[in-house]
Amino acid sequence: MMRKRNSVLILGIASIIILTSVQVIIVGGIWKQKNEMFGLRYTMRSQEALYFINRRLGSDGFDTVRYVLSKYSDQAARELSDAKDSAALYNKKQEILKYFTIALDKEQDLSAMLAAYFERRRWDKNFVHSIVINDLEFIASDTIPVIHRRTGPAIPGNEARGRTGLSEVNGSKILVNWFSMEDNNYRLRFEYFIDFSDKQQYILRESAATLLLSIFSIIVVVTIFIITYRNLMEEKRLSNLKTDFINNMTHELKTPLSTITVAGKTLEMPLIRSNDEKIVETARLIGKQSVHLNQLINMILEISMWERTQFELEKKNVDIEELMDDIVGSFRTGGGNNAQIIKKYDLKGIKAELDVVYFTTMLNNLLSNAVKYSDKQPVIEVEGFRSEEGIFIKVNDNGIGINKNDQKHIFDKFYRAHTGNIHKFKGLGLGLYYVKKIAEAHGGDVSVNSKPGKGSTFTINIPY
Repeated sequence: MMRKRNSVLILGIASIIILTSVQVIIVGGIWKQKNEMFGLRYTMRSQEALYFINRRLGSDGFDTVRYVLSKYSDQAARELSDAKDSAALYNKKQEILKYFTIALDKEQDLSAMLAAYFERRRWDKNFVHSIVINDLEFIASDTIPVIHRRTGPAIPGNEARGRTGLSEVNGSKILVNWFSMEDNNYRLRFEYFIDFSDKQQYILRESAATLLLSIFSIIVVVTIFIITYRNLMEEKRLSNLKTDFINNMTHELKTPLSTITVAGKTLEMPLIRSNDEKIVETARLIGKQSVHLNQLINMILEISMWERTQFELEKKNVDIEELMDDIVGSFRTGGGNNAQIIKKYDLKGIKAELDVVYFTTMLNNLLSNAVKYSDKQPVIEVEGFRSEEGIFIKVNDNGIGINKNDQKHIFDKFYRAHTGNIHKFKGLGLGLYYVKKIAEAHGGDVSVNSKPGKGSTFTINIPY
């Protein structure tokens, strides 16, 4: 059973991991596909907008930039030509590159034109733009490169060092178009990108169905696994209960059978047959053990009957206090003559419809347990009181107590707490099962409050 449980646990966890991994791959692939489709859609829309702007407005959105750069480039070209050494030339190139970048970003009109076009078509217009300069060179007596994205800025002593163009462009940006400008002093090539602020939300909405389906499938698999594992653990628990019951029942049945066998052999002895007193004593012992054996067999048979049918109570209108006095008195003179029983009830003649036999069995079982599961002189308090909810009967003892895990199952059929499995405490695990069944048959219930080493309190509630 242990090997089977571990195999199911390992297999279940492995299946969940594999399923989760597959779902992550699927969702990731769909997310990437939606992202590419979004980019392609707005690339086509941007091309459509550029065509409209060029045709209707006769502009590419950089007219102001051309004017600003044309004025600046005359002076910049002269300063480049006048640079005395490599360091001065490098610094001037950086200054020119910075100016061109700012001018392209601040003076361009394309972003406003695209936003206006998108708004007219009721498309999303909430984007930000970015511009990447790929090539910039000045034309003087000799061509002077300022930047080339394949080799980067011209750095003295290390012209091959630099960044590799599109590698520093964020993957979420959409390339609208390449643009080029040429004047008497410079040649410029750059790329214009747009990036939508709500792109992720849009893709999330588009992928929501797949994402929810994936999450749902994982939840279903995890739920099935948990239910299966819990059923397996319950099966193990019931199997253990059955094994414990068989062991306890065998032990309980062997005790009276062994006593009867020994007593029978005793009667065969010539010395005993000549002693009438010994014969009577042995016969009484056989009778007592036969009664005990018969009680055990009847108890097992009654369980089968209770499983098939409901209790058939023979209720009578009885005085509860008188009935409890009779039960406690009989218990004192019977198996509980070594226990101190304290009565704390004053029900003042309250009567209720009860089955006297079953009610007596219920209370006797609680009193017997209080004596059986005590490692010192048993002290039992029997309390009874009435409230709006019914009649409450409490049996409080100073025994070994019950831990929290066992309290969840002590009313289950055949269940015995771990401390009850040692040889000192015998039983079939049916006493408290009877108590609960009888209380429920009377329309009530039973509960327990206990701490190990501090004793237990069983509370029966019966309506009246």
